[in-house]
Amino acid sequence: MKFGFDIDDTLINLREHAFHIYNKKLNQNISLDVFQKLERVEIHEPFGLTDEQGSEMWNSTLEEIYYTTCLPFPNAVEILQELDREGHKIYYITSRPKEHGHRTMEWLRALGFPVKEDQFFYGMKDEEKVHIIKKLQLDYYFDDKPHVLNTLLEYSTTKVFVKDQSYNQLVNLPRIVDLSEIRNMVQNK
Repeated sequence: MKFGFDIDDTLINLREHAFHIYNKKLNQNISLDVFQKLERVEIHEPFGLTDEQGSEMWNSTLEEIYYTTCLPFPNAVEILQELDREGHKIYYITSRPKEHGHRTMEWLRALGFPVKEDQFFYGMKDEEKVHIIKKLQLDYYFDDKPHVLNTLLEYSTTKVFVKDQSYNQLVNLPRIVDLSEIRNMVQNK
């Protein structure tokens, strides 16, 4: 089978990692309870930043956000390694900017994710992911962003799953809370 995965906030806990960085850089101590209730993908509002300031903050700390101690979600590495060992194809489809593509691929490998260069797609806009997903004819695709997921609502060939997050509760697609739930999908196929 062919599995497609977004990376940020689907396989790795990027926004929470960034939230900790914001707390440190802005000399604040906003609790994770606030973070866990955010209804937007963006994390800047609890810090009193406007959208413009939030965008500037994100872009100025992107290097640190992307390549420091951001942890994978529980079971993410193990599940993808297991799928790879069983002969399934694993595709990564991320909107990370082009200049971060190769480095992201190497960073994921260092974390233990099974990454093959010809199965790693990056640098597209969120709404362009649907074209790659259709071209690859994936059996399953997992993502967290409502904007991306909404472009896939009418695409019936691929089974699309929402990686459960506070900001995507209004997306009407099957949810996955823990990536270990993928084992059941494979076993029941």
